Formats: sequence, C-alpha cells, structure tokens
Amino acid sequence: MEYDITRRDFLGAAGLTAVSMLAPVGALGKSRPQKRLNVLFITADDLGLELGCYGEMLIQTPNMDELATSGVQFEIAYVAQASCSPSRSAMFTGLHTHSTGQYGLTNTGFALHPKLHDKTIPNLLKPAGYRTGIIGKLHVAPEESFQFDFRDTNSGKTRQVRWVAERVEQFFQQTGDEPFFLMVNYSDPHAFRRPEDRRKWYFPPQVDGLPKNPLQPSEKTLFAFQQIDTPEQRVRTAGYYNAVQRLDDGIGMLMDVLEKHRRCDDTLVIFIGDHGPPFARGKTTVYEAGIRIPFIVRWPGVSRPMRSRAMVSTIDILPTILDATGVAPAGKMHGKSLRPVLENANAPWREYLVAEFHFHGSRPFYPRRAIRDHRYKLIHNLLAGKAKPSTGIDADPAYKVSREPRYDGTPVRRAFDTFADPPEFELYDLEEDAVEFNNLAGKPEYRSIQERLAKALLEYRKQTDDPFLDTGFLERIGQRGSPRGLSKK
Repeated sequence: MEYDITRRDFLGAAGLTAVSMLAPVGALGKSRPQKRLNVLFITADDLGLELGCYGEMLIQTPNMDELATSGVQFEIAYVAQASCSPSRSAMFTGLHTHSTGQYGLTNTGFALHPKLHDKTIPNLLKPAGYRTGIIGKLHVAPEESFQFDFRDTNSGKTRQVRWVAERVEQFFQQTGDEPFFLMVNYSDPHAFRRPEDRRKWYFPPQVDGLPKNPLQPSEKTLFAFQQIDTPEQRVRTAGYYNAVQRLDDGIGMLMDVLEKHRRCDDTLVIFIGDHGPPFARGKTTVYEAGIRIPFIVRWPGVSRPMRSRAMVSTIDILPTILDATGVAPAGKMHGKSLRPVLENANAPWREYLVAEFHFHGSRPFYPRRAIRDHRYKLIHNLLAGKAKPSTGIDADPAYKVSREPRYDGTPVRRAFDTFADPPEFELYDLEEDAVEFNNLAGKPEYRSIQERLAKALLEYRKQTDDPFLDTGFLERIGQRGSPRGLSKK
C-alpha cells in the first residue's frame, strides 16, 4: 500500500529524525555567539492572528507590525494547547502538554511533573549567570519552583500597559550589564471579569484611555470562524479588537524601553500569543482559531527580516533560547531550535505540525489531537461518542445563538453542531476552508489524505511518548477529572 512505510522512512521523509526532533539543542547549533545574548520573551493572553502584519484590516497594529518587519514572522505557528496553563507549560519546557503534566489550569490542581521543575527556562538560565525576571502571568504550577530574581505576577495590572513599561524600566535599571532573561506577559486581549459580577466577562473599549480611538461595534467586527451576528456579539468582538490595539500600544512602549537601554542589538526577542481568542470555536479547541498564533522572532546576528512558511510551535521556544544563549539542555525536548529557519527561509524543516487538548478547568475532559501539513488538517477526538467538549468559554454566547431557527440548515449550524459533538475524525482543507466549516473526513475522495495524516499523527504520538495512547491512562484521567491525588510521573 502507498502508505505502508517504515518508521525510519516516515521520519526521514518528514524531516523528523530522532536527532532532529529529540536531540539535545547543543547538537543543533552551528556556533555559539561570542557575546551572550539577552532574551526578551513577550506573550499576549488570548491573542490570535488579529494583527495588521497577519492580514487584519479592521484595526492598525503598527508596533507589532514593525517588530514583525524587523525579524522573522512565521505565518503558520501553533501553541501546544489552547488553554493558558498547558500552553505556557510547553513554552517553558519544550515539551508537548501530554509530557508536562500540566493538562489543565493551575487552579484546578494541574502542575508540572516534579522531574521538570529544574528544566524550565529560568531554572536553566539562572545557574548559567542570567538575571531572570517575569512581569505578569506565570500560571504554571508549582509557581514557587520557577527561579525568577525579579517577579511581579500581578496579571491584572498588565492591562495597564504604561505600568508594564515602568516595571520593565525598573528591571533594566536593576540588571545593569548582567545578561538577562525577561518574560513580559500582557493580559490583553483576554476578557475581563466584571467587578460587580465575576460570573460575567466583557471587553472594555478603553483602559487608562487606551486605545485612543476605539473601534465601534458593527457587522465588520464579527469573527469569520463563528459568523454569529447579534448586538451583543458585535460589542464583544469590537471590544476584543480594542484590547489588541491597547496591546499594540504596550508593545511600542516596551520596545522604546529596550531601545533606551541600548539592548536591541544584543537581545533575542520572541513575541507570541499564548493561544487564540476566547470565543467558541477558538480558545480550548484545536481549530485554527484556537491554536494558531502570531509568532515573531528577532535574533541579532542570525535572523534576517522575512516572512517564513516554516511550520513552528511554541515547543520550539526553549530549544531556541538555549541555542541562542549557549546553555546546555537538561534533557530531551520535542521542539527544536529555530536557528535554521531564522537564517534561511528554505531550510529543511518539519513536514507536519501538531497540537492537542485535554482540559481547561477540571471538567469536561475532552482529549484531542490535531496534525496539519501545509494544506490539510486532521483532528482526532479521542473520546468521540463517549463524552462531549464544553461549548462555552469566558461567557461567549455564540453556541447558544447558533441554535436559533435563523441558522437552521446553514453552514454555521453544521459547524457548531460538529463543535458541540464531534465525530472521531475531522478533516479540513485549509486552503479552501480556512474557518473549518466543511468536515471532509470519511469522504472517499479524501481517504488517502486522511490515512496519511492519521498515520503521521500516530507515529508522532508514539515518538513523543504520549501517555494518552494507553487506554487505561486515558480512562483514569477521564474518571478523576481534576488531577488532585493523581500520581505524577
């Protein structure tokens, strides 16, 4: 059969040899910089592709666009999981969430496996002589295990982007000439909880007068991946866009501080969203609106300004930082240093890109795996027919609205039906159906594509020791829900 290939054949064809996927980063770097690079790692909470440099036309994001034009803008980038704590655990460890133990949010009891506590970004860089700092959300447990010299994790304040710039200024003043790792985490464009009723979420049009010119709600502000139109949804989506504009103001202030301290030329800058927008069919799913993010890297002396079609993941962040700083890894990682594709847009890279989901809160447990190439994407819903995913996130009403009679028989209704009760497999042609409304799985004309992607996904799960391949493990996690009391590997 066409796809009856050996494991070695598959890995070679995919550019995913055991060395390229799991080898120590030190084996991948071409040379070490003579002067130690600093690292500025910037995350934005719930930020999808709603930036000018990624094609957004409704708002202007000049500061993020300028950062993109000064470095490498990756057009296809995934988070490991579209939920805050799991997503960030992968950034810190270079591992997929299925290997970190942080399957869901910290406040429901999930945490890193103990063996990983000393293998996170700050815990590897601090012993190597770096001054480490974090401003804003950490949200990976146990937080006390992260070795930060400078720590202000008041995530609510990071919506006040002038305050963030002031804290960055303070960090630089205290750091002096020491090499540093600084992680800056903006809360925007995450939704707020209303102070008067914390059960309700909203997006205020302004915070501290920013953005100066808020976008007004209209049919133009609605998201293509939902196509749900109500007055309430217009207000919510416009508010999200305004939060993105406020974030852009903050990025401009942050880069001004970096330039003021003359650190632009000796600082690796990585900018990402931690997952997509907090709207149904986005955050907490493995649809593109949930797992696909902006990913921009500027590595002085290595990167050159360009747009790249290389498919990258947030599991590549730690290997890249270790390569840039010359710090040895503490073990195997699923990600790999981005150096080759920062230097050369045509460098050999991975053929497939993978993401997953387990939990957000303690329930529901709805594990998923997704794999894509440059055109097609396969989703494997591991508990299809046995469980259902959540249909809401941060009080977004879209699923409920999709039940209204006006959506009967429409592609919108079909898409939300699939979202609420998915089949075992979903297959999408991302060139023809970027919003993933038309499930092609099971159609004879797409059989070979589905089989190829399914085989590649299974092989990848085996290679990365996905514990959820064990049906007994899968059942135990599902039965217990919240991980309190679960033994950690």
